[in-house]
Amino acid sequence: MTAVQLNDQTTSFLNEHKLYENDEIQQIQLQHRISLAEAFQLPKGGRILEIGCGQGDTTMAIAHLIGEGGNVVAIDNASRDYGAPFTLGEATNHILQSSIGKRISFHLETDFNDFEVSTPFDVAVFSHSSWYFKNPNELLGFLKRLRLVTKRICFAEWDLHFTEMPQRSHFCAVSILALYSKFVENEGNVQTLFNKTHIQQLLEQAGFHIEKQMTVDATFLPDAKWEIDYANTIQEEFVEAAPHLKPFLFSYYELMNEPQDDVLSLNSFVITAT
Repeated sequence: MTAVQLNDQTTSFLNEHKLYENDEIQQIQLQHRISLAEAFQLPKGGRILEIGCGQGDTTMAIAHLIGEGGNVVAIDNASRDYGAPFTLGEATNHILQSSIGKRISFHLETDFNDFEVSTPFDVAVFSHSSWYFKNPNELLGFLKRLRLVTKRICFAEWDLHFTEMPQRSHFCAVSILALYSKFVENEGNVQTLFNKTHIQQLLEQAGFHIEKQMTVDATFLPDAKWEIDYANTIQEEFVEAAPHLKPFLFSYYELMNEPQDDVLSLNSFVITAT
């Protein structure tokens, strides 16, 4: 029994595809990714491009919802050895061996800018992968190329506009990590923070027309605690790299680590555009 009650959609997925049946953390992650994929309103039998697929969490949800006639082309520039507790190679191989695997083609260690597209996709998906980008111009370049190869785009990311005080620690953690990335070279998953207003502006600059924007609950995910733990491990290194920021950093660390009954993850925002 997981700490989070699994809903009918997640239970149906687990029963049908027999993936991660004994992995409670992965089941919780999957539940959120299914909610995101439902918000995307993907076409049955559609041809979907996913940018920044990582270990395939959202990829599985997309493939499940588009059905047997659909196909997901999932791209990530990270190596097959990247990631924990499972590497990208291990996780994606596990998915490909399941009943949903025939709907997916993974392309790891692949730069989308070098990826040849001969036929336009029905939808392109960016799911919790934008914060890996080093700067807005790099992300804008991807979006402009996507405008040429897809009819529609679905974008999801953490929502910095937190609405509950227990989410503040997660906000502080990702803020610290984004700033840390500007002073210390690292391969962490927070390089640049993009809020929903900035993403909407970048999509419009790339030639997309916004369809809708919504919020998807993610408070139950363990990501907040993971990000807080990581932020605490780099505190000493960060202060040494940016001693002039010491008062600012101490203030943020104090807020982040303030005792509280519970810690909640930030929600996800979803933007779709054509």
